[in-house]
Amino acid sequence: MSNVINLNNITSLNLPPDRVISGALEKLAKVVVIGVDVDGNEYFASSVADGGDVVWMLERCKHRLMRITDSDD
Repeated sequence: MSNVINLNNITSLNLPPDRVISGALEKLAKVVVIGVDVDGNEYFASSVADGGDVVWMLERCKHRLMRITDSDD
């Protein structure tokens, strides 16, 4: 797959989790990972110990996501 170019744009297609995670490696100072495992169980991990900081990060990202969705109208 050496001829594949990864574009950093918004897509309406699902992407493989490994591809998303590998694209974030060595770029982040803090990380929160949420997902669903192959058995359907929720998964959560964070490099940030303070729960309040984690919620703040999630809410900021949720706000940005909602703005992207709203701008499509």
